[in-house]
Amino acid sequence: MAIDLETSWLQVLQDEFEKEYMIKLKAFLKNEKNAGYKIYPKGSDIFNAFKKTPFDQLKVVILGQDPYHGPDQAHGLSFSVQKGVNPPPSLKNIFKELVKDIPGFTIPTHGDLSSWAEQGVLLLNATLTVRDSSPGSHQKKGWEEFTDKVIKTISEQKEGIVFILWGAFAQAKAELIDQTKHFIIKSPHPSPFSADRGFFGSKPFSKTNEILLKTEKKPINWLIF
Repeated sequence: MAIDLETSWLQVLQDEFEKEYMIKLKAFLKNEKNAGYKIYPKGSDIFNAFKKTPFDQLKVVILGQDPYHGPDQAHGLSFSVQKGVNPPPSLKNIFKELVKDIPGFTIPTHGDLSSWAEQGVLLLNATLTVRDSSPGSHQKKGWEEFTDKVIKTISEQKEGIVFILWGAFAQAKAELIDQTKHFIIKSPHPSPFSADRGFFGSKPFSKTNEILLKTEKKPINWLIF
């Protein structure tokens, strides 16, 4: 696993890569590869969220749980899939909410959310790798300790960040966030199993932009081209 972080992230997270849990995680990933398992995303995309959203440009965090576990889907950004891949159900529901929430939004022809990341939206999964066709297979191997540290670091060193927490898993991370300094938007998960129980109509995207404007930050252009 190559450590490929953007410079401003490396400045605040470098020590993590020398810790015992990370050494064990690297060994686990190497063993998975040596055993012949296909791992997603590919190695160069594991830290994509950090490469596309520098720490010093961060405005919003959208927290996911696991990378997609199908071929060519995951590319290191939560909820996002590579161009040419059919958007999964949760992402389709996100687009449905955007149509209702953001004037002029139209359903895009792909599910690549890189344009959000490049505007300061950290699309962070709690676990950054997964075995092919085996959801949750890389949970509790060390990734959560790393991504919890990421959330704590953002909470401690930044101000006025908008955290979008969909579903119980993401909302449990709220305890890592100083809510006197930051903003949290919660709703049920966009999964087909829960979207009708409060995700639809929650307007997280317009609410985020309202907060950014109030804190004198440029709002996010949620349109996807």
